[in-house]
Amino acid sequence: MSNAIYAVFGASGFGREVMPLVRQQLQSNGVPLSDIYFVDDSPQSDILNGHVVLSYTQFLLLTAVEKYVVVAIADASIRTLITERCSSDGLGMLSVEAANVFKMDNVLIGKGSILCPFVTLTSNIRIGKGFQANIYSYVAHDCVIGDYVTFAPAVKCNGNIVIADNAYIGTGAIIKQGQPGKPLVIGKGAVVGMGAVVTKNVADGAVVVGNPAKPLRRVGLGGK
Repeated sequence: MSNAIYAVFGASGFGREVMPLVRQQLQSNGVPLSDIYFVDDSPQSDILNGHVVLSYTQFLLLTAVEKYVVVAIADASIRTLITERCSSDGLGMLSVEAANVFKMDNVLIGKGSILCPFVTLTSNIRIGKGFQANIYSYVAHDCVIGDYVTFAPAVKCNGNIVIADNAYIGTGAIIKQGQPGKPLVIGKGAVVGMGAVVTKNVADGAVVVGNPAKPLRRVGLGGK
């Protein structure tokens, strides 16, 4: 029986990008390759990139003193549900950090985070659980980020910004710096489109695109 086993939940594209980071992090601490798995609700194969692929039920049935999982799924609502299911089944949440992530002073980040290569977190930052920052993203000083927020690659989150739970920030988006005591706010469940330049607050649930970013117009069947 192993003392601990580990899994990347999600065997699709992002999960396959996260696995090498998990492998590097764990093997540097003496965890054998045989104790690191993929978990997927609908496994497409038995082996993927050198790792055994299990269903969630199969992973639960393995014998180990402790079990840990990191959820490598970009959709915040799905990530939340899976994390809650794992926690209710007694699984620990693994945080993953590439070797070249750069963190400066006074950075607090919750469990279950994924920090991909070349991510930078500067100073005096608070980040909730389940955060995902893809390659070349950064978070600058005095930012507060909620739970299950997702940064696609190369997001530029400048200083004095508040991002609420479950927000999604698309590839290459730029968020203008706020002011001390008057941060720029990205609302709960908001989506910032790829390449958008955000210069004003974004409402809860809004989808903004363009430069400067504006709410996406939704046209009905009878719209013009």
